Amino acid sequence: MAALTSVPVAAILGVGPGLGAALARRFAQGYAVAISARSPDYIQALAREIQNAGGRALAVPADVRERTQVEAAFATIRERLGPPTVLLYNAGSGTWGTITDMTPEQYENAWRVNAYGAFLSAKAVAPDMIARGQGVMLFTGATAGVKAGPRSVAFGPAKFALRGLAQSLARDLGPKGIHIAWINIDGVIDIPGRRTQLSPLTEEDLLKPEAIAETYWHLAHQDRSAWSLEVDLRPFKEKF
Repeated sequence: MAALTSVPVAAILGVGPGLGAALARRFAQGYAVAISARSPDYIQALAREIQNAGGRALAVPADVRERTQVEAAFATIRERLGPPTVLLYNAGSGTWGTITDMTPEQYENAWRVNAYGAFLSAKAVAPDMIARGQGVMLFTGATAGVKAGPRSVAFGPAKFALRGLAQSLARDLGPKGIHIAWINIDGVIDIPGRRTQLSPLTEEDLLKPEAIAETYWHLAHQDRSAWSLEVDLRPFKEKF
């Protein structure tokens, strides 16, 4: 299939039924969206939903922990849709525990999902954005990337690394016309099954994925005279 050069492309990595899906639906209103996750079933169903609603969507399964898979995914996106003008890195995973609980393998896995995959993705899209003189990269952070708790011995350092990557990219690529931002999700996102898992949480305790996605949309379209680098999002009841 020839690249759809007439429509800007947004690549969204880490797409599940919560924030990832909300980002895909929101950005499909103005972009051809490439949606990626390890499991193909969900992203293929979501791509069909977006297509049936009149949007353009491409499901690209990939494991962000693996360099060859990330590179192959972006090669497919460029071939099928065109070079991404927006990168939304939403992949995030971690095992909770203290230093006595955590295994080296769990620590490495958290780093690979949260930080290494983000580096690989940024590296894949940066050359085209630099050549074009514009682009957007948005990274989903977490409170653990600001203040890591005692059971965040793996997740916290991984999110700190992601935040550091965003800061470095902003200083390097911002002057080249590429907007970088890191979004601190300071709270629990309302995804299917979350209220049951964390009872007695109510709707007011949770961040709505669609509301978060609106902030990402705004960040992606900020005037370059007033770019945000770091943004905190939390429900109005959250203590901080």
